This record gives sequence, C-alpha cells and structure tokens, in this order.
Amino acid sequence: MNFTVDKENNKLLVEREFAAPLTNVWAAFTQAELLDQWWAPKPWQARTKTMDFREGGYWLYAMQGPEGEEHWGRMDYKTINPQNNFSAVDSFVDSEGTINPELPRATFKNAFRETGETTTVTMETTYEKLEDLETVIKMGMKEGLTMALENLDGLLEKQLA
Repeated sequence: MNFTVDKENNKLLVEREFAAPLTNVWAAFTQAELLDQWWAPKPWQARTKTMDFREGGYWLYAMQGPEGEEHWGRMDYKTINPQNNFSAVDSFVDSEGTINPELPRATFKNAFRETGETTTVTMETTYEKLEDLETVIKMGMKEGLTMALENLDGLLEKQLA
C-alpha cells in the first residue's frame, strides 16, 4: 500500500492493489453486506444502519468495538461512475446521522482500475484544513485503513476460492 500525506494540500493519497477482478472490488466498496465484512479494523466490526448507494444517497454505519462501544460515520455520495470511481463526503456523526462539527469531515474520491488479474484502488481524501488532516492521522487513520484493507484482501480471497 502506498500511503502519502500531502500537507500542502491537506490530502491523504492511498493506492492499493487487490488480487481480484474489478467487479468484486467495486462491489466490496459499494454494497453494505460486503462493507460490513471488511470496513472496520479488527477487532472492531462495521454495521450498516442504512445505505443508499446513489448520487445524493448516503451510508450510515457504526464501527463497533469489542467492549460494545460505537463510533458512527456517514458517507454522503456525490458522484458515481460505475466500475470507475465515486466521490463522497465522510463525516463523524451520531446514530441518527447528525454531523459532529467538532470532528473533521473529509471529501474523497475512490478510483478503480483493472489491470489483468488485479484491481488498483486509488483513494484521495481531502480535508478542509491541515489541522483536520493531522487529527485523523493522530487518530490512527493509516493503521486502521491498513488493517481494513487487509480484511478486504481476505474477503476477496474467499469470494474467489
């Protein structure tokens, strides 16, 4: 995984290759029943409350910890180009989807590219200000994302077995 912090532009850039066809990787990023299987870093688990994957729709989900604690997130989908890319705004929220203005929001674009038997996903995440970028890095964004993407590797392997 390539993980780059661009402090000049308040961005995180992540590029990750998966040993799976584009259709499987796209589905894993866009279908709630699959996201719930890999999105959270272990021992946490993702749980979808509601998902409407369309432009103008959103995904409301909880990250549940081993002690029963919950942290809620909401992705508001802005653009969707099937099997190619999608963009969204990601926010920390409560269980009803109300945005927490004390925590950073991010705009991201995920792009998907199939090359032979692999699919590369490029994730570009932009924060309003450098302080927000630094906050999510301190919260463990790199470590959590690394673990989640390893979970995705396992899910894709199971699908292809």
